[in-house]
Amino acid sequence: MRSKKQIEKLLVDAGDAFFNLEVDKSLKLSKIALTDAHKLKNNALMAKAYNIIGLNFEEFYDVEKGLIYYKKALYHADLTDNDSIKDWINNNLGSLYSYRKNDFKTSIKYYKKALNYSEKIKDSIEIMYTKLNICSAYFATNDFKNGLPYLESVKKYTINSNQLEAKISLCNLYGSYYSYFNENKKAEQFFNEAIIISKQNKSNLVETNISDVYNDFSNHYKKNKNYEKALYYLNLHKELKEKIYSEERTKKVKLAGSEIELEELERQINKIEVEKVEQSKDLKESKLIVLLFVIILFILLLLLFSLYKNNKFRDQSNQELKRANQELKIAKEKAEVASQLKTQFVSTISHELRTPLYGVVGITNIILDEHKELVNSPHLNSLKFSARYLLSLVNDLLQINKIEENKITLENMIFNVSDEIKTIADSLEFIAVKNNNKLTTKIDSAIPEFIIGDKLRLSQIFMNLVSNALKFTKDGAVKIIADLDRVEGSKSYIKFQVVDDGVGIAKVDQEKIFEKFVQIERKEGDYQGTGLGLSIVQKLTEIFGSKIELESEEGVGTTFSFIIGFETDESTRNEIINEIEVDLSLNNSYRILVVEDNKINQVVTKKILESNNFKCTILDDGYAAINLLETEKFDVVLMDINMPIINGFETTKLIRKKGINIPIIALTAFDKQEITEEALSAGMNDIIIKPFESAKLFQVIATIINKKNAD
Repeated sequence: MRSKKQIEKLLVDAGDAFFNLEVDKSLKLSKIALTDAHKLKNNALMAKAYNIIGLNFEEFYDVEKGLIYYKKALYHADLTDNDSIKDWINNNLGSLYSYRKNDFKTSIKYYKKALNYSEKIKDSIEIMYTKLNICSAYFATNDFKNGLPYLESVKKYTINSNQLEAKISLCNLYGSYYSYFNENKKAEQFFNEAIIISKQNKSNLVETNISDVYNDFSNHYKKNKNYEKALYYLNLHKELKEKIYSEERTKKVKLAGSEIELEELERQINKIEVEKVEQSKDLKESKLIVLLFVIILFILLLLLFSLYKNNKFRDQSNQELKRANQELKIAKEKAEVASQLKTQFVSTISHELRTPLYGVVGITNIILDEHKELVNSPHLNSLKFSARYLLSLVNDLLQINKIEENKITLENMIFNVSDEIKTIADSLEFIAVKNNNKLTTKIDSAIPEFIIGDKLRLSQIFMNLVSNALKFTKDGAVKIIADLDRVEGSKSYIKFQVVDDGVGIAKVDQEKIFEKFVQIERKEGDYQGTGLGLSIVQKLTEIFGSKIELESEEGVGTTFSFIIGFETDESTRNEIINEIEVDLSLNNSYRILVVEDNKINQVVTKKILESNNFKCTILDDGYAAINLLETEKFDVVLMDINMPIINGFETTKLIRKKGINIPIIALTAFDKQEITEEALSAGMNDIIIKPFESAKLFQVIATIINKKNAD
């Protein structure tokens, strides 16, 4: 059996052989050293041997086996106080995850562990190489902000050192950095400097480093469309790779590695045999152990019974229960406060988003009213549709819990399927153009011209499905198809399909894409989003009484389909039309007082009212409204809720206290469910949520005035 010093010499020779690409020699020497290290039960030597074996496997044969041996090395290293070995192994693990697995998060974790050890032993060269490795991992993810400080911290030391590999790495990293920020002259200067340095020494390790430089230099020129130079450096990179990673060398590693694995297996078997012998000895003493166990157990039971009977123990337990109850009470109070804060946040965000949307929708309508020639403008119609869709999306995103609790109800509106799908297609045409896709629609002529249903919810389903299809398809086609599936009584069931020939969805991912906040990593590109779209689609189709179906194959395309039944009865259609058509002729020129502090909303509301022959007066705050109502007569007050001086609720209460019984309608961006109780208790007659359809406003105004006149 060799001495510790002799084993150390074998390991040094094994390391030198690895760097000289003599892989079979490296593994044979490591195998001998490992066997003797086990005999000596020397964890430090075992760690070094496993580390070199891991290097050979990772570099030339099998990454996963390399990982296994690195972890064995780390296990034995952690049993020692040798921080140098721990530094080497963590660095190698970091490089494996960085260069072989592209798992840069895990890579950086190991590199930082290595840095802690190298700083602990004050090894300047190891600190330099480790910081260069950390920088490389950050740069690989384009995280230059976190990577650059590591590079800058070792720049001076690296330049002044005699470590050619480190100098090459330094220049290559600066080249990549400046290439990313399009400082091409500086980038090329550093890449060329790395190549010049490499010519000072033609060692295999230097050639491995310069191979990476050639690859990065090629990518730089490819990025800048200099394909001739890009090809030149790519060929240099390939030549070196073929030289280093030859098939013959791989076979040698495989053969030598098999011997090591066989010996490792035999070592495990011997270990099991030893354990088996030890277990056999233990079994001989089992009767005595069982007897002792029974005696001890009996004593423990007596003690437990004694403790159970002890009053002090009971008192202590009661005190602990009281403390636990108090902690639970505090936790409950904190949870209730958190819930209230969440509700307040959702309410505020909802109000702040709806308010500007009211301005967008209203001003769009004003433009269409004032410029009749733009009525058929696809741009304005798309703007109006998109604003309405955004409002619906905001509501659903902020109230996803209400969807799950089935608190969202569908509205009945009359619409034309072909017109609605065409509007959606027009609104998403820009995505199609961006990805060079052809967006087409196919509508079955057998579908009734007008159907009854919630067109906004249907549009939301299509907007999510079609936008997804367009994003994940390039140079292809996306089709929106609507076919009459069947007719049952007064209901027409329409089958809708969104078909694309994009990247497709893997079988394993097809179940989870409908979960909230889930985004599936695609093969082409990195598409951002909230991860809520398909979850909302699934919930909405269920509200429609349907189910979303998915057919997809990677590289072929995806089809989403669902069937919804729509009412087509003519009497029902006429009833809905009668409800929304309000008589607003010149004979009914009402005086409306609008209490609103937002200037844009004032303009929009005033234009809507005056365009329908109403006389409109605008006031900024509630006190001014109270004073005016005492001197002038109005038919209706449209009252905003969220005003700075006095809010709409308090204003309404003061109006009612003065005995003024004028109808008051809350015109607000708050969620209706949140304020209904408070609005009615304050004395308001009705609530309209901004943005709203003009016809809906006129209907409410007419209904309230007619009711008052009837009284």
